[in-house]
Amino acid sequence: MLHNIGATDSGRSLTVEEISTWTAMEPEKIMENLQKLIETDYVHLDIDSGVEKYHTTINGIRKVLSMYS
Repeated sequence: MLHNIGATDSGRSLTVEEISTWTAMEPEKIMENLQKLIETDYVHLDIDSGVEKYHTTINGIRKVLSMYS
């Protein structure tokens, strides 16, 4: 989902609240999914002025693109 809405680098990272708005998912479920994706190096956590933001990594982008081909 992060890839599809353009959160593909640190300048386009999104907070959990922003992700929740885009996906209509509960923040707790988003955090659970993000943790799994961070562990597999598909998502990266940035902290900007104390605000946690997330974006896909190169490996995450590759994974998404491989699903489409």
